[in-house]
Amino acid sequence: MKEIRIHGRGGQGSVTAAELLSIAAFEDGKFSQAFPAFGVERRGAPVQAFTRISGAPVRVRSHIYEPNYVIVQDSTLIQSVDVVSGLKDDGILIINTTENPESFSHLNTMAKIYTVDATKVAIEIIGLPIVNTVLLGAFAAATGEVSVASIQKAVKDRFSGSVGEKNSEAIQKAYDLMKVKVE
Repeated sequence: MKEIRIHGRGGQGSVTAAELLSIAAFEDGKFSQAFPAFGVERRGAPVQAFTRISGAPVRVRSHIYEPNYVIVQDSTLIQSVDVVSGLKDDGILIINTTENPESFSHLNTMAKIYTVDATKVAIEIIGLPIVNTVLLGAFAAATGEVSVASIQKAVKDRFSGSVGEKNSEAIQKAYDLMKVKVE
């Protein structure tokens, strides 16, 4: 089983990202589960959402304390939230930022760190700084846990018309950008 923790701020769509990732895994023939961590539910407050992906039914229902993967939608969270808490040494940390991975060498983790300017991609293609779906494209490229096609299908099923199409395009661009970094 692979466990994913998504860090964001209220209003950034962390819960939606976790749900879409779970749906994409299901589309790929895997078992999955998505759930939020409820706390201060106000715009801008730090929030977490979680996804589990497995080849077998997911029976565990607890929070994720030792994720394989962490996605950070807002790099300013790193100043106040221990985003690498419990992250497995062979894990992957994906951060939405203009910085290079080396800029985060101060984080206490052995995990591989990837960075992507998801905000730029979102603004260029979607027209708004909504990065949740963009980061799912980067996640697909960095981990191989889900296919980019399944993420795009999940997004198009959730968001119809031009919203779904623009998000799908942004997902592909982030996937392509990350694929270059991974190879």
